[in-house]
Amino acid sequence: RARGDTPLVTYRYHSEAATHAIPRQTILRHRVEAIEAAVLCHWPVFTIWGAGRDGRAFFKSLSPAGRSRVAAFCDVDPKKLGTDYIYQAHRVPVIHFKAARPPFITCVALDRTGGAFEANLASLGLREGVDYYHFC
Repeated sequence: RARGDTPLVTYRYHSEAATHAIPRQTILRHRVEAIEAAVLCHWPVFTIWGAGRDGRAFFKSLSPAGRSRVAAFCDVDPKKLGTDYIYQAHRVPVIHFKAARPPFITCVALDRTGGAFEANLASLGLREGVDYYHFC
């Protein structure tokens, strides 16, 4: 959703929809290519917020140049903090969100953490569209 309550896109589900025939990875790849071209190309380094499935999938879908500009993953899960995410030749540290530096691409779904993610993000006083973009 845009700032406010007006949806940017309205999706109507039906069993004959073409999206059922398109693999999830293909859609992800196109979405990542679009955000790389529009946003990430302007950031010399950035942090991926969310070291879980969605953040790792985002990282893997980046171009090699995009992957090389990822400074860190940030998260709150104690099991992930202090580890490194390793993919091909890349080794990316996983740090606590309070230790991370913007800009961020957030790969955490909204409204799924009982407000904890949103509160953590708000606590940093960042500006959407400047300091961070929501991807998931």
